[in-house]
Amino acid sequence: MSGGGLLVAGTTSDAGKSVVTAGICRWLVRQGVKVAPFKAQNMSLNSFVTREGAEIGRAQAMQAQAARVEPTALMNPVLLKPGSDRSSQVVLLGRPVGEMSARGFFGTAGSPGSVREFAGGHREALLGTVTECLAELRGQYDAVICEGAGSPAEINLRRTDIVNMGIARAADFPVVVVGDIDRGGVFASFFGTTALLAREDQRLVAGYLVNKFRGDVSLLEPGLDMLEGLTGRRTYGVLPFAHGLGIDEEDGLRVSLRGAVRESVVAPPVGEDVLRVAVCAVPLMSNFTDVDALAAEPGVVVRFVDRAEELADADLVVVPGTRGTVRALEWLRERGLAEALTRRAAEGLPVLGICGGFQLLGERIEDEVESRAGTVDGLGLLPVRVRFAREKTLARPVGEALGEAVAGYEIHHGVAEVLGGDQFISDGKGYSLDGCRVGSVWGTHWHGSLESDAFRRAFLREVAAAAGRRFVPAPDTSFETLREEQLDKLGDLIEQHADTDALWRLIESGVPAGLPFVPPGAPQS
Repeated sequence: MSGGGLLVAGTTSDAGKSVVTAGICRWLVRQGVKVAPFKAQNMSLNSFVTREGAEIGRAQAMQAQAARVEPTALMNPVLLKPGSDRSSQVVLLGRPVGEMSARGFFGTAGSPGSVREFAGGHREALLGTVTECLAELRGQYDAVICEGAGSPAEINLRRTDIVNMGIARAADFPVVVVGDIDRGGVFASFFGTTALLAREDQRLVAGYLVNKFRGDVSLLEPGLDMLEGLTGRRTYGVLPFAHGLGIDEEDGLRVSLRGAVRESVVAPPVGEDVLRVAVCAVPLMSNFTDVDALAAEPGVVVRFVDRAEELADADLVVVPGTRGTVRALEWLRERGLAEALTRRAAEGLPVLGICGGFQLLGERIEDEVESRAGTVDGLGLLPVRVRFAREKTLARPVGEALGEAVAGYEIHHGVAEVLGGDQFISDGKGYSLDGCRVGSVWGTHWHGSLESDAFRRAFLREVAAAAGRRFVPAPDTSFETLREEQLDKLGDLIEQHADTDALWRLIESGVPAGLPFVPPGAPQS
């Protein structure tokens, strides 16, 4: 018998679907339920590499950690990685299959930009793939908690939908719609979302979950009662606004470019100084979650910046990953950031390039794959030449750096030829594994390396020394422990503020009978 399940949809993007899904997973696993997350189709530049070498959305990897299971490609069979406003790389079952325009992806066979190996954007082929993955997960787990994308009421996309009501209808899963009350208009959003769905889709919408509420819940209850009277659907919980949840993002930054990362409260420094980190907010920035481990350190202040003058007081500048290395290079030059980075290197001030950021710090880039720009001069801060290969490198390497164990994951088309400099990451026996260092400039393809606690502390000591700061890394910061604490907080939000008995009935027994139709509804699809 297949396991039960639930789809967590949202009234909008960033309504809280990812964190609610993770919270439900953590609550269930604490009850002894074997649970897995699932998102049929994800659009994100934040991705992760599973142990079998498959690329999936980083949010699904975080949800798998919440469920205390190893992430696999089954949990996110389709990943779209934007390369521009109109096209994305399509990753199918963990492997890239080509670039596709939005019209090609959502259109029909023969649409401009379609990828031949990718079945031409056929909704039927994709729906078959994702339903097979979901069925396999249901056979392995007691429950599967699915996350939707955007809003299920995007009526212009319903015909090609495989991630919201498309997958809910295929699996006959009940749907709970999450709304962000902090944005305002949550009652209209709940009602409008329901009323815009076709009758067959409305049948699956079991009710609602209010997210990010501030204040006295009793003041909200009359509205919830009216909403139930209008729709015939109950609200399964009101989750309070929770500050500083440093959980992996999916689609974009939650904070302004010049805001502190993750709304995090900076703990007092152990030494006499704080350490200021500026992250260049390059176009198509990917895996900016790499700096979360820095933000978790007491006394480390992390900001995203987009102006050269904002580097002036930075002790460390991070150039993060990007899906557009050449475009990011042009952006840095246009804004004067390239010149500022060059000055920093000449003055011996720390710079760290990660993945695409590492590539553009090199001498030369040959790109006939990503931008098709041909040969482009890099910033010349590292003795590295990069050639873009059509085959993507996907790996989970381990090694040693600064005398400490380090692990990470690689997601890149660029192949780096290191021509000099000092060794950065090695196998511990003298053989270089990745990246290089020249003075206070470091570069590596490895994402996630800063999550290795001992290495991060050693790296920050070097940064502090080069920057002339009396900063001392805390001796006991464990990024893994902090991540577990955050996931437990999400589980607590569900356990303490949602009707968990009612949620379990949905997961176990399916869609409640007799849910009324809310007019006008969309045409049948």
